[in-house]
Amino acid sequence: MNLRELNHVIPSMPASDGAGVKLRRSLGASQGLRHDPFLMLDEFFSDDPNDYIAGFPSHPHRGFETVTYMVDGRMQHKDHLGNTGDLGPGDVQWMTAARGIIHSEMPQQTEGRMRGFQLWLNLPAKLKMQPAGYRDIPSTAIPEASFDGGRVRVIAGEWQLNGSRVEGAIQRPITEPTLLDIHLQPGARFAADLPAHHHAFAYVYEGSASIAGKTLPHRAAGLLDQGDRVEILSESDGARLLLLAAAPLGEPVVQYGPFVMNTREEIEQALADYRDGTLAA
Repeated sequence: MNLRELNHVIPSMPASDGAGVKLRRSLGASQGLRHDPFLMLDEFFSDDPNDYIAGFPSHPHRGFETVTYMVDGRMQHKDHLGNTGDLGPGDVQWMTAARGIIHSEMPQQTEGRMRGFQLWLNLPAKLKMQPAGYRDIPSTAIPEASFDGGRVRVIAGEWQLNGSRVEGAIQRPITEPTLLDIHLQPGARFAADLPAHHHAFAYVYEGSASIAGKTLPHRAAGLLDQGDRVEILSESDGARLLLLAAAPLGEPVVQYGPFVMNTREEIEQALADYRDGTLAA
C-alpha cells in the first residue's frame, strides 16, 4: 500500500461568471492551474441573492463535460436539446458538451442560501465532437455509505476500500472519474483506495482536515501525489470535503472561454461554428 500525500495547493480566488455570479475558483483560475483531466472547479456560496440572482444566461460549450453539484438552493438548467433540469439540494447535473451545447443555469429562488460546485472535466480528442448529452441525478439516486465517524456520498466512480466497494450514480469511460462528498465528525478518519495512475485532489468546504499530517487548506484544491490509497483525518471542528480522481488524458489543451479543444485551429472552428449558428447543430 502506497499512501498519497498532499503535493501542491491551489487556493481558490474570488471570481465572477455568468451574469455576475460571485464564486471562488481554484482549478482553472489561470490556464496553467489544471490537473489533467480536471480543467476547472468553481464553488458558489452566498446567502445574499445579489451574489447569484442574475445566474448563468444562455451560453455555449464544446469539448468537455460539466458537473454541477448542488449543496443548498435551487437552480434550473435548460438547453437547446430541449432538456430541462431542476436541481435542488444534493442533486447533480452531468452535462457532456462534446460537439456543442447551448444552455442556461438560472436560480429558482429569490432569497436564502445558494451553494454548490461546478467541475469541468476534459474529454479525449476522439470524443470531443460526439453528440452532446445531459443527465440529471436526483439526490435520492446517489448512494451513501456510513463508516465510523462519518458518511460518504458516491456521486461518480466508486468508493473502494480493502476489497469492498460502493458504486456511484455515474460511471464514465476513458477518464473513469471518482467524485465523493465526504462528511467527517471531529477526529474521524476516512480512507479510499484509488487507481495509482489517477490524478486526485481534495477540496475542503467546511471545517478542516489533513492528509498524511499536512493540513488541507480551507476552500482550496489540494493536489495529491501518486499512490493507491488516500487517508483523510478531520480536525476538531469536523470536515466536509470533495475527493476527486480521474485518469489523465495526456493530450494538448487549448482553451478559449467555454471551448476546450486540442489545437488552436479547432478553437477557431468552434468560434466560427458558434457565430454561424452551427455549434450545436
